[in-house]
Amino acid sequence: MSEKLSPIVELKDITKVFPGVVANDRISIKFYPGEVHALLGENGAGKTTLMNILYGLYPPDGGQIFVRGRPVDVKSPTDALSQGIGMVHQHFMLVPRFTVAENIILGSEPRRHRYFLDMDKGVADVEDLANRYGLKVDPRAKIQDISVGMQQRVEILKALYRGAEVLILDEPTAVLTPQEVEELKEITDNLARQGKAIIFITHKLQEVMAMSHRITVIRSGRVVGTVSTQTTSPVELARMMVGRDVVLKVDKEPVKTGSVLLRMEDVWADDDRKLPALRGVNLDVRAGEIVGIAGVDGNGQRELAEVLVGVRPVERGSIYLRQQEITGLSVRARKDLGLGHIPEDRQRLGMILDFSLGENAVLGKHHRPPFTKGLVYDSAEVRNYGERLLNSYDVRSGGVDVPGRSLSGGNQQKVVVGREIDSNPDLLIAAQPTRGLDVGAIEFVHRRLLEQRAAGKGILLISLELEELLSLSDRIAVIYEGKIIAQVDPKVVTEEELGLLMTGGQLEKTGVQGA
Repeated sequence: MSEKLSPIVELKDITKVFPGVVANDRISIKFYPGEVHALLGENGAGKTTLMNILYGLYPPDGGQIFVRGRPVDVKSPTDALSQGIGMVHQHFMLVPRFTVAENIILGSEPRRHRYFLDMDKGVADVEDLANRYGLKVDPRAKIQDISVGMQQRVEILKALYRGAEVLILDEPTAVLTPQEVEELKEITDNLARQGKAIIFITHKLQEVMAMSHRITVIRSGRVVGTVSTQTTSPVELARMMVGRDVVLKVDKEPVKTGSVLLRMEDVWADDDRKLPALRGVNLDVRAGEIVGIAGVDGNGQRELAEVLVGVRPVERGSIYLRQQEITGLSVRARKDLGLGHIPEDRQRLGMILDFSLGENAVLGKHHRPPFTKGLVYDSAEVRNYGERLLNSYDVRSGGVDVPGRSLSGGNQQKVVVGREIDSNPDLLIAAQPTRGLDVGAIEFVHRRLLEQRAAGKGILLISLELEELLSLSDRIAVIYEGKIIAQVDPKVVTEEELGLLMTGGQLEKTGVQGA
């Protein structure tokens, strides 16, 4: 970025200390108008904490924030917005039953005669704003009826409507199709051309390379360096992030499949609203293979995992583990038969946050020896096992006795992944196994999954990361509106073609089979 420009935001010596952890250690970064500036770092590196300070969610313990050269105190998101700083969170904060326009103007509604809501002006204002920034939306559409990519546009427009000149995007591509990612790139490029400063937090190195102008890498709470995207590479960035060389390309042996471990026959299931979520799913997974499930979020992936592990009832159809029908069996019975599960929501489904890390490490096998002997719970065995698991999976914590809620999201994920893989299941349902993990941890989890595959285990990999699906899977089944509509060969299909299938499109090429 040209030094002729003045930074719109400058963070100088920002420090934040939590009990036993220095999250930000005298961090200094300058953000300029007209650029997309990416923040990279491992789990717990401090990048999200830093942005929460900038957006007023945390107070800093030291340092100063400057906006347009003036020192400011940002004590709340309201203060941040008053300084022109907006944030789009990874999990959208929209009211599903409200329209696009109602969500955008909520809290800042135009009034007629001081007291009466002027909805017509609100819709017109949203249309003008969308046209100005090239963010095409239907102001009258309800949030519950539009795509995830369109919802993200609404979140961006919410911030712009409130005058944001600096826009923080937290993991903005996590739930987008490749086509929507490309659209997001066009949006950020356009916003930068109009003088906005975009701060882009992500763990996806290829997207950082494609979407940013400059990149700041944070490790262990400190800035490692800031580099120009044009003069760096994914390999260099990975090395800066973790302090060592990282293997970015998955290298796997040719598949050697065995007998069928999982078979689903015409499985139907309802969602929480009692509407069909799975519609006649037929699917199998063999020993020694990884079968990927690709789909836009909300097309039945969650319900698919839940019927397999036994937390959602099957309305019609049958599920077999090896040759034994498990359709009506309990979660514990399925686990005892060799079914493992990495759930998509680590906090709600994967851990008990008030339990210690040791107790979380043995969940699912806590009722068996050596952790329980007769009616006696052996806390020493639990601690020993927990310590070994934390070390094996590089879980960064305050020790085996701290509660699960004290960990960062990425380290919570490591506990869940480690517990399930270490249980050595014959069939592993892995739902978003690398969600929230940094590049080093992703490499580690991928290696463990491939070790399970090489040992003759079966893995059903449900992921929103297309690069992950294409590199790990031996087959990819595409789910759309609760149906498996195609199975593709990952060595043949491209990300763009897979994205087309995920939205209900069709391909005419070798390597694509109808469901």
